[in-house]
Amino acid sequence: MNAARRMALQYVLLFGANGVSLPFAGLWFRSQGFTGAEIGVLLAAPMLARIVTGPLIAVWADGFRRRRSPIAILGLVLCLGYAGAGLADGVWLQGALWFVAATAMAGLIPLSDVLSLQVARRHGFDFALPRGFGSASFVAANVVMGAILTRGSVDWVIVWIAAAAALVALTAATLLPSDPVTEGPRIAARERFKGLARLAVNPTFMTAVLAIGAVQATHGFYYGFSAIAWKAQGIPETMTGLLWAVSVVVEIAFMWWVEPWRKRRGIGPGTILMLGGVAAVVRWTALAFAPPLWLLWPLQALHALTFAATYLAGVQVVERLAPPGGHTAAQTLNSVMAAGMLIGLATLAAGPLYDRVGVLGYLAMTGLAAIGLALQWRLHRAGGV
Repeated sequence: MNAARRMALQYVLLFGANGVSLPFAGLWFRSQGFTGAEIGVLLAAPMLARIVTGPLIAVWADGFRRRRSPIAILGLVLCLGYAGAGLADGVWLQGALWFVAATAMAGLIPLSDVLSLQVARRHGFDFALPRGFGSASFVAANVVMGAILTRGSVDWVIVWIAAAAALVALTAATLLPSDPVTEGPRIAARERFKGLARLAVNPTFMTAVLAIGAVQATHGFYYGFSAIAWKAQGIPETMTGLLWAVSVVVEIAFMWWVEPWRKRRGIGPGTILMLGGVAAVVRWTALAFAPPLWLLWPLQALHALTFAATYLAGVQVVERLAPPGGHTAAQTLNSVMAAGMLIGLATLAAGPLYDRVGVLGYLAMTGLAAIGLALQWRLHRAGGV
């Protein structure tokens, strides 16, 4: 199995788990008797904590000789955490175990991205290729779990995630490329922390990270409450799975066909970032008014821009701005903001918003997208991308 296929397998397993946890975690928590506000806190806590856990995981991971070693360890933690949450009882214990598992899941994505970018450069394949297989796995997980939930218990959500996590750990330990963290001697932990600090006070880098993160964070309300909202509108779980599936199908199409076309045409990642921000304003504003099912399909297709375009352009912008030897730190800080602190705050707000105003809570995501657009324009004017 060549390096590209090994990385593709890693993404298939990782996003096979993520493809169930993101759309259906809210339903599982609801089945445990938690309120919307409690669900928002449970989902947001590990995201908000990433401002601390993200850098710690990055520094810890760079202390290994091989990049795949911390990925395998986090996969095992992921498995044990989700399995424990499924077996436990009570908001505090389940919340603690979910926190541990979600923290491991969040750490796995940037570590996998850094390894994939490194392997792609060495072997000459496009990073979007294996990452697209992860999206394909995500959509398959959406559809299959949606079908399962029409007849089976919602507890299958936890069983699925824990099983996929176990395979992540096994695959990482045995099949992922054994690329080293660094070609030279390992850098001391103190120096790795200093590298993170230098990036954190770089105004151009932080403007880029905030611009990317603001648009990505607008998905917080959607991830936590779209399935609940659609069910309240009378849309069955099977259709929810298909709606999520459509969003990821267009995401895959963007990664496999539009992204290579963009590179051939010389369109910069800054332009793609702004396009993603505009699409987010349109998408969340429309969803705030509970559109009929026929309109949900084209709105879900905008996921190609609100997520895929923003994600890929963001990874490329961050890689450009990262100093030599600082790619793990840079991608982790990007992930901390985009998939951590900002989306955590958005998710934390989403619970009370949904309890009080229902789907009108999407309008808060519209406002956040507008902030992201303003930051992207500032970055573009400053020549950052």
